Amino acid sequence: MIRISRLTDYGIVLMTYVAAHPDAPHNASEVASGARLPLPTVSKLLRILAAKGLLASRRGAKGGYGLARPPGEISVAEIIGALEGPVALTVCTAAAASDVCAHESLCPVQGHWQKINRAIRHALDSVTLAEMAAPLTPGFMALPDPVAPGAGEAKALN
Repeated sequence: MIRISRLTDYGIVLMTYVAAHPDAPHNASEVASGARLPLPTVSKLLRILAAKGLLASRRGAKGGYGLARPPGEISVAEIIGALEGPVALTVCTAAAASDVCAHESLCPVQGHWQKINRAIRHALDSVTLAEMAAPLTPGFMALPDPVAPGAGEAKALN
């Protein structure tokens, strides 16, 4: 199973919250309450995302956090990269993977993993924070859940 960590999931949620409420800087307590996430986790994520250049912080009475760039210029891939490092499905698809795998030179599927990794990276790059902050349109078709009964049927999310 390919999964992002809970911390990264929360990071995407809080970035989406900030993008959906762009009018004023946000403090950690407000973001935690609005995004319904634990305050210590939100505080940690806000610091990390600011250090990685996705959020801008301002000190003072009217301070807080806001997006460092417009939400249409921030991709989901950037948020994941800031919190987890580069998107890499296998060790050999990581940017600094040289000499990590003893079988790399003989691997018959390495090139295919590279192709799959690029496709996933492209998909994550193509979804912006602006899109994440926008409500889903009625009738949006979700991908089928491969483990649920009737998995071959697409389900509408409302």
